Amino acid sequence: MTDPTRPLRPLPNLIFASRWLQLPLYLGLILAQGVYVFQFWTELVHLVEAAFGNQDALSMLVKSIGYKATPIKDALGNIIGYEPIAKLNETILMLVVLGLIDVVMISNLLIMVIVGGYETFVSRMHLEGHPDQPEWLSHVNASVLKVKLATAIIGISSIHLLKTFINADNYTEKVLLWQTVIHIAFLFSALAIAAADRLMSHSQAGKH
Repeated sequence: MTDPTRPLRPLPNLIFASRWLQLPLYLGLILAQGVYVFQFWTELVHLVEAAFGNQDALSMLVKSIGYKATPIKDALGNIIGYEPIAKLNETILMLVVLGLIDVVMISNLLIMVIVGGYETFVSRMHLEGHPDQPEWLSHVNASVLKVKLATAIIGISSIHLLKTFINADNYTEKVLLWQTVIHIAFLFSALAIAAADRLMSHSQAGKH
């Protein structure tokens, strides 16, 4: 039986210590989350300003979500322009809110990667007993983390797909089809990961 108090030999110790090379990656993800927070509040401020009739804020929102108004066509049916958007309508509001939800869900994904990844692959945080400890962190491992990340990605993909269908007039049928296919691929991938994790859990339980 291996003595847990015995120090590691130099080479294994170096290899094991190399896990700290991941620390700058997680710090970089924290900075990325800060950018997402800034983006969220910028969009929210523009939304509030547009709701009070600010045309500049409305224009920036329309541009950011890729929304186009009712097209103006000539006698031959060619699009020669779009009707001006005078105020915030329900479709624009819904697309902007879905965009904000999308940012929140990506931020949640970042938290899972940062906290769960650091706890699993770098070092223990010793959060046991902390009132704000995430419920899922108490039993997190590489398999659980993969399933949770796959589930989060499906949620993000669902938001993107919903935004596309709401704004379907500005997309071609090919884009709509491929986004649906990609979302289904994400769904089946998550199911496959969950099934593999379930089989591995049963096999390990059988050995014990």
